[in-house]
Amino acid sequence: MNVLFLTLSNMEDINARGIYTDLIRELANQGINMYVVSPREKRSGLPTETVSQGNINILKVRTGNITKVGMIEKGISTIKIESQYLKAVKSHFAEVKFDMVMYSTPPITFERVVKYYQKNHNSKTYLVLKDIFPQNAVDINLFKKGSLLWRYFRRKEKRLYDMSDVIGCMSQANLEYILHHNHVSREKLEIFPNSIKPISRQTSVDKAIDMYRELNIPQDSVLFVYGGNMGKPQGIDFLLEVIKNFNQVENGYLLIVGSGTEYNRINDYIVQHKPSNINLFDRLPKNKYDMLLHITDVGLIFLDRRFTIPNFPSRLTAYMENSIPVLAATDTATDLKEVLIESNSGDWSESGDLGGFIQKANTLSLNKKERVQMGLNGRKYLEENYDVTKTVHTILEHL
Repeated sequence: MNVLFLTLSNMEDINARGIYTDLIRELANQGINMYVVSPREKRSGLPTETVSQGNINILKVRTGNITKVGMIEKGISTIKIESQYLKAVKSHFAEVKFDMVMYSTPPITFERVVKYYQKNHNSKTYLVLKDIFPQNAVDINLFKKGSLLWRYFRRKEKRLYDMSDVIGCMSQANLEYILHHNHVSREKLEIFPNSIKPISRQTSVDKAIDMYRELNIPQDSVLFVYGGNMGKPQGIDFLLEVIKNFNQVENGYLLIVGSGTEYNRINDYIVQHKPSNINLFDRLPKNKYDMLLHITDVGLIFLDRRFTIPNFPSRLTAYMENSIPVLAATDTATDLKEVLIESNSGDWSESGDLGGFIQKANTLSLNKKERVQMGLNGRKYLEENYDVTKTVHTILEHL
């Protein structure tokens, strides 16, 4: 069986851990020949090329810059991708007949590539839905509903749903949203959650102490970590309010690691006010970040309160994998709250409710026993629901 997998995720290292790389490796472990197409942004200066590892073949396509750039450049580069991908796949994988084409959102602009192989190879088509666009952009005022840009992307979205044989949704709320806002039959929708290959959390006392020293974290503090993108979807206005008031969290220390369009706003505040219990890093080497998660006491998730579409952040799996309790501040559309309550693996407050967030942060900070139990509950929930070795069978049933 040959599967073509289209993604905008970085696939420079297929052995890296993540929801896409873990999925691809597990499908390959099941005997599937995986043909992965990913972008190689212009700024890298590297050409289009293929690399192979066992039955995983990766086509790295030179594209425009699509990350860490302005909206106009990102938009132009994203629109060009489907023609760049189609040309590259037809050239480099010309002799391969694909039994299935899998493609993840974002973007919603893989339509021509998918259509070509659906028509010419009779390939089954599977949409891995990670993003509901353009509505998410409308929610946070990136452009207006009914605008020319919205109409263009909305047509693309509808056509992508129409041509997909199956749409794998991250959660039940995702599924219900697609069902009720599009002319999509219930039969083509199924739950396909963010999943990883869990590894054990093992950190020696000496390594933990070294990590605290290296990052200047007081060893007797309760470490709260936010790791990931810092852009408009994360509701940075509220994160800034949390930063300004985090001194109210008894014994709490907040470490923020990530980058994005709103990074400078956070950095400017921290440089100006120099809070003693907060630090910010724009990046950490992967092994350092993994070690950081090993010593984290509480993992944080933020989403903009204006969202009407049910996002489901993938970083939840990293927290659960490391037995870290979660404190989330999000919109009310996501069913992340229900998962945290069902699994008893963390707590939730609506983004914008500063008093509620600080109160819940204090509860977690002052109750180590509760934190530990929530972390263990999260790990158990991950193994039962978000283990890629189990969820991959959802794909295999369609092959």
